[in-house]
Amino acid sequence: MPGTNLTREEAQQRAKLLTVDSYEIDLDLTGAQEGGTYRSVTTVRFDVAEGGGESFIDLVAPTVHEVTLNGDALDPAEVFQDSRIALAGLLPGRNILRVAADCAYTNTGEGLHRFVDPVDDQAYLYTQFEVPDARRVFASFEQPDLKATFQFTVKAPEGWTVISNSPTPEPQDNVWVFEPTPRISSYITALIVGPYHSVHSVYEKDGQSVPLGIYCRPSLAEHLDSDAIFEVTRQGFEWFQEKFDYRYPFKKYDQLFVPEFNAGAMENAGAVTIRDQYVFRSKVTDAAYEVRAATILHELAHMWFGDLVTMEWWNDLWLNESFATYAEAACQADAPGSKWPHSWTTFANQMKTWAYRQDQLPSTHPIMADISDLDDVLVNFDGITYAKGASVLKQLVAYVGEEAFFKGVQAYFKRHAFGNTRLSDLLGALEETSGRDLKTWSKAWLETAGINVLRPEIETDGENGAGVITSFAIRQEAPALPAGAKGEPTLRPHRIAIGAYDLDGDGKLVRGERIELDVDGELTAVPQLVGKRRPAVVLLNDDDLSYAKVRLDEQSLAVVTEHLGDFTESLPRALCWASAWDMTRDAELATRDYLSLVLSGIGKESDIGVVQSLHRQVKLAIDQYAAPSAREALLTRWTEATLAHLRAAEAGSDHQLAWARAFAATARTPEQLDLLDALLDGTTTIEGLAVDTELRWAFVQRLAAVGRFGGSEIQSEYERDKTAAGERHAATARAARPTEAAKAEAWESVVESDKLPNAVQEAVIAGFVQTDQRELLAPYTERYFEALKGVWESRSHEMAQQIAVGLYPAVQVSQETLDRTDAWLSSAEPNAALRRLVSESRSGVERALRAQEADAAAAE
Repeated sequence: MPGTNLTREEAQQRAKLLTVDSYEIDLDLTGAQEGGTYRSVTTVRFDVAEGGGESFIDLVAPTVHEVTLNGDALDPAEVFQDSRIALAGLLPGRNILRVAADCAYTNTGEGLHRFVDPVDDQAYLYTQFEVPDARRVFASFEQPDLKATFQFTVKAPEGWTVISNSPTPEPQDNVWVFEPTPRISSYITALIVGPYHSVHSVYEKDGQSVPLGIYCRPSLAEHLDSDAIFEVTRQGFEWFQEKFDYRYPFKKYDQLFVPEFNAGAMENAGAVTIRDQYVFRSKVTDAAYEVRAATILHELAHMWFGDLVTMEWWNDLWLNESFATYAEAACQADAPGSKWPHSWTTFANQMKTWAYRQDQLPSTHPIMADISDLDDVLVNFDGITYAKGASVLKQLVAYVGEEAFFKGVQAYFKRHAFGNTRLSDLLGALEETSGRDLKTWSKAWLETAGINVLRPEIETDGENGAGVITSFAIRQEAPALPAGAKGEPTLRPHRIAIGAYDLDGDGKLVRGERIELDVDGELTAVPQLVGKRRPAVVLLNDDDLSYAKVRLDEQSLAVVTEHLGDFTESLPRALCWASAWDMTRDAELATRDYLSLVLSGIGKESDIGVVQSLHRQVKLAIDQYAAPSAREALLTRWTEATLAHLRAAEAGSDHQLAWARAFAATARTPEQLDLLDALLDGTTTIEGLAVDTELRWAFVQRLAAVGRFGGSEIQSEYERDKTAAGERHAATARAARPTEAAKAEAWESVVESDKLPNAVQEAVIAGFVQTDQRELLAPYTERYFEALKGVWESRSHEMAQQIAVGLYPAVQVSQETLDRTDAWLSSAEPNAALRRLVSESRSGVERALRAQEADAAAAE
């Protein structure tokens, strides 16, 4: 990672010594169209504790021209080294530092990213600073607890727009002078610069007026559905301000859809950056709109939780992200007028699945992770930090009660506005409002790793599990942690609901009774159900209140296997789908049986997000978890089913589009590939199916991957779509071609060269790795391990992580892959972050081997 790795101890020492007052940052971006470097001048005013001493300020820059401390010029050659400027002889009281440097534009999505749109040949800039990348643009004390005001002055090219955290001023001679921000952390400052298109509105209520803006590149303006984005934003303002009892804390709220963004979005105060793939160029399903809305609400929640009140250090990153993730789903479920009141179904289907997967890796860690340095936090934006943490917050809400939870949050915001906090500050506020002692709860849930399993134990007075319940208990298990993981298995207190479902006269599964209770320890009796007739399905953790893997009893599983699609509500269906998927991943359910289950129930599944998840999971299961000898037969069965569902789907529906994409992902026979080709050239049509730009690319990429399309056909398609997205899609298609030359070209562009922008590199990797090209990719296993450490040490974090994870030989599911990985781990001496990424990838191969064995055994 370019730049010195700041440790927690260094940050604590610096925070004891310094109190930062203000930054004045002057940037000259007039040469942005050409790229290279730009002039950055930073003036920092800060106070030093009694006794004075020495410290350092952070800066990543090709050249430092001037360092002046309290009027004394320091020699940059002496004080600037390894991304730090040493500050010796600091005086007690006020100090003033001025640093003038040349900083570099990037194409990695870190610091000040520069992108040239092929449509208009104009440059577009934006900053991305989390975790330690403000130092790429200006000299800063780069840690979240040294808050300050930031005042930006930017000189930009003629006709460009400059947006920052403060309201956008009128430029004078192309110089934009912003007013100082409130006291915020350096990582949520932002600049977005270029000839961006914008739409403006306002949020007004009870005398409050907040200017709203939406920005994107002009080449995307025709696709920008700003009314829909403003609608979700206003719903968020209404709901959060009521629940938090604290007005939006900044002077305006801009949302900027920017190119080549590494994440989904970033919560810069008052200037949220969002990946511009959320400006949909083609028809997408409602699930995509729901995900976009969740992203919008997630970042808006951060304006309070993260920006107004900020963690002291990155070990509470989980709380920052988990709260926003919980809040986004709660808002969608509850806000008046929300189009997605079923958001907890999506949460169970996506977030919980991500969390369960992450929590079973050798890198599993407590939600409150031990973050000793920046390397730790950079790989900790994971399924535990976001999804498990949010799941546990949902459990906490159930544990203390929703009213008490939000009253505690309200007190927390008022008490710590524009300050920094620790987890104990929030828990203390919640203890005050709920009356519950949360210390034991916190220790069990936040300070331990791993996942629990809940199983019902039911006895009845009839045969085969029928009749009246004579005994009902819930057994809680704490499976051993994965090999290499730290910690011990832990039983936890769970607040859960039990749902009792029966088939009605129409063959639908309807909940007849719901019981909510606390589960603690190894066995919890449920006397409320004793003496009652046994229902057809008993569903533990109904309503998904807690975080645990759930298993069905034998009788319930038999009914669900036949009637999974017959639940009248989407959430219990999602919980059962998730349980089946988890059993498949755990080698408890054979891949062939999982496929049968999906095929029997997916036609009745109305939730399009669940349908699309099932599409992805089935393909993964067949590619990785099926016995190799059965893989082709299962793929054939699945692909035939996708085509049948495509033809049967309602014309123009979301389900039709989803099935078209699923079919394109695995089309294999000459007849199926002919159909893709004919749909592309228009000689065949399917009523209601619009073969638009994005769907065309899905077909082209599959035809390239099977060798039907070569370079000329791909280039022809790119000529139809000469946009940034078209460039990425073409890169994927070229890398997907099943030839040694295509693979060599893709490998060279990613591994042996560092010229590709982040988004194009990601696209090439996506095309390079094709699960039905295992033999062609086999030689690259050795090449991966030979190159990996050098790549990690020479590239930025984002670029190196893409390669480390994306090019790991995960498709080579074999003991040989495990052995080669182990040999590399023992000999290469990677740092902790790289070791973690490779170990996680290795774990995926190990899991796939177990699942393949289970699938093979099921055939015997």
